[in-house]
Amino acid sequence: MAWFRRDNTPLTSSEQASRVPEGLWIKCGSCKDVLYRKDVLKNQSVCAKCGFHFRITARERLALLFDDGRYEELDAGLVSADPLAFKDTKAYAARLKDGLQKTGSPDALVSGFGKMETMPIVIAAMEYGFIGGSMGVVVGEKVTRAVERALAEKAPLIVISCSGGARMMEGTLSLMQMAKISAALARLDSAGIPFVSVLTDPTTGGVTASFAMLGDLNVAEPGALIGFAGPRVIEQTIRQKLPAGFQRSEFLLEHGMLDLIVDRREMRETLARCLRMLRGQ
Repeated sequence: MAWFRRDNTPLTSSEQASRVPEGLWIKCGSCKDVLYRKDVLKNQSVCAKCGFHFRITARERLALLFDDGRYEELDAGLVSADPLAFKDTKAYAARLKDGLQKTGSPDALVSGFGKMETMPIVIAAMEYGFIGGSMGVVVGEKVTRAVERALAEKAPLIVISCSGGARMMEGTLSLMQMAKISAALARLDSAGIPFVSVLTDPTTGGVTASFAMLGDLNVAEPGALIGFAGPRVIEQTIRQKLPAGFQRSEFLLEHGMLDLIVDRREMRETLARCLRMLRGQ
């Protein structure tokens, strides 16, 4: 839909966006076109014009991957404590409460056991809306328990990352989760059970430095920001201009850091096919 001024000249894209009723139309983060929300949702939150992948919630990801969107949620009762009584501009306890109200989840990860194309599977998905998808003790524990469930069921594991990294409000306890999850994944590897890591926008910090890059296959969505430190921090440290597209999934695939880039609309079919291959089926 085009909007016009009184003199019949068209509004700019930014002006058009400001005229779009909230909740009915959304603006693409790449091509900047104004899109009908219902059409975007039908297309799995991907822009039909340019392929831009909007962020979606952890529960939406699970619904897209499990057969009929049905699964047994795992460890739903785990909630974060406030071991350091941390406070910056806001008390950590208040941030936890805000995250719950915003996302409906008690922390930044939702995990489940179900089937994908009839194959039993464990899937864990990070929730960026909860304190930036940061990894604290609860996230670390839930990923570890997801690994243990995969071991018990002899079922493949998929972990979908969407995170700013370790949750510094929990200090060293958050950093410990990197080693804890990595050790659990080593047990899964020893048992010969496949683990596929799916990296979405953004996957950064301690998550990238641990389980996100430890998959038997590392798969990313198009255009995802993936790295440890952000590009501005790196440029300021090395005092050099970074290459175009640095830390985007396409750049990482070209330089051997990823195995595949998969459109969200093809993710379920592709992951199922890869897992059958890894299992020799």
